[in-house]
Amino acid sequence: MKYLLLLCCFTLCTQFELLAQEEFDLDPSQSMLMTGKGPGQDGTINPYAGEDCYAVVENFGTREFSIRIQKKGEIIKSIPVAKGETKKVKLLKGQELYLDSSSEGVAKARVDYEKMEKQ
Repeated sequence: MKYLLLLCCFTLCTQFELLAQEEFDLDPSQSMLMTGKGPGQDGTINPYAGEDCYAVVENFGTREFSIRIQKKGEIIKSIPVAKGETKKVKLLKGQELYLDSSSEGVAKARVDYEKMEKQ
């Protein structure tokens, strides 16, 4: 019985992680809020909302786009993501994550989150 309960818990946790990953098409010159504003406003579900974590952003398209980190309207960092590239960035509590596309073609992005281990 313990093993069955453990298996169920593992399956639920695994499914939750899979649901947190999202894929997006970014139209030319489009900016999209991924996380940081709250339920109903965010493009993705960050399972670690309210705490420091990592955002893992993959460009699986043919066009470059950039990651923008903001807090209270102030841009903290902008990071280009070339086609085929994956970036893992720190997303601190209270920060907002945006994806910004260039003026050419549709960009394709995949976003996931990882827990930041306490040190």
